[in-house]
Amino acid sequence: MKIGVPKEIKNNENRVGMTPSGVFELTKNNHTVYIQSDAGFGSGFFNEDYQEAGAVILETIEEVYSASDMIVKVKEPITEEYNLIKPDQVVFTYFHFASSEELTKAMINSKAICIAYETVEDSHGALPLLIPMSEVAGRMSIQQGAKYLEKPIKGRGVLLGGVPGVPPGKVLVLGAGIVGIQAAKMAAGLGAHVTIMDINMKQLRYVNDVMPNHVVTEFSSEYNIRKRIKESDLIIGGVLIKGAKAPKLITRDMLKDMRPGTVIVDVAVDQGGCFETTKATTHENPTYIIDDVVHYCVANMPGAVPYTSTVALTNVTLPYVIKLANKGWEKACSIDSSIAKGLNIVKGEIVYKEIAEAFNWETEVS
Repeated sequence: MKIGVPKEIKNNENRVGMTPSGVFELTKNNHTVYIQSDAGFGSGFFNEDYQEAGAVILETIEEVYSASDMIVKVKEPITEEYNLIKPDQVVFTYFHFASSEELTKAMINSKAICIAYETVEDSHGALPLLIPMSEVAGRMSIQQGAKYLEKPIKGRGVLLGGVPGVPPGKVLVLGAGIVGIQAAKMAAGLGAHVTIMDINMKQLRYVNDVMPNHVVTEFSSEYNIRKRIKESDLIIGGVLIKGAKAPKLITRDMLKDMRPGTVIVDVAVDQGGCFETTKATTHENPTYIIDDVVHYCVANMPGAVPYTSTVALTNVTLPYVIKLANKGWEKACSIDSSIAKGLNIVKGEIVYKEIAEAFNWETEVS
């Protein structure tokens, strides 16, 4: 199979869809890999590294799309890429269709086979291709939140860990999944007082067992959230519903109950965000302020640490890429249900019902 890895062109996205190590494994399986020139530069991988691994370097993004049977990316295609995608071409990347009707319609019109990293699901119900980026984003949410709590950036002026004689900052984490646990771990490591909320009691018991004593668990309800936001310095939104829009756990009217300079970080922004006031931002302009509350809603947080993110992503995507390349997408999906669950749009038809539900579309979903 001919596999193409274009350069990511989303704002400040420095990750790349595959490492030279991944290229080596694919060429070892007798596949041809096309890498757009300088696609890996932002992640610390150079054209020479890819060529040594067996890749063919193509100069333009148009050449990569044109030459390839399957495209392996990091982020969803953006407007400039829509017309480059061919009918029957496999596109394997993060799509997050539920957050963008425009993207969904474009991929329907492309007649491509869209396999979304974020809905590939293993036999245990875990999302193996989402986990590493969730781990990165969860840890980064505290790193970024701590920075934006500083007064020069309009934060409350609170040091999360405090100092002797001064109590630590308070962090509220909504969601006890991968993002939430990693955020809680980082905040606890800084010495902050952490409250983590979820509606899944099994998950809360797990958190209670593995976290230090200054991480406390609480059942998530609107009443409890409204109570906690009044005293929190940093609020992390890490709620995920597979393939669907995130629920709005913090509404616009709740902002008035927060102290001026409170920072909220919405890690669920790719799925529409779990704060009503969320709007996607970029690393170039990462924050905005509403009602004196600092919002950090960068849609590609792991793109700020591209080397770590690219290696972590290739570690988990490569086995699926190899299977798709060796077997073809139809056979791969027939023998591996986890890949089949990644199918979102196939030749103009939505095959993942949560996408249609996100836009209230009536469709027959197989």
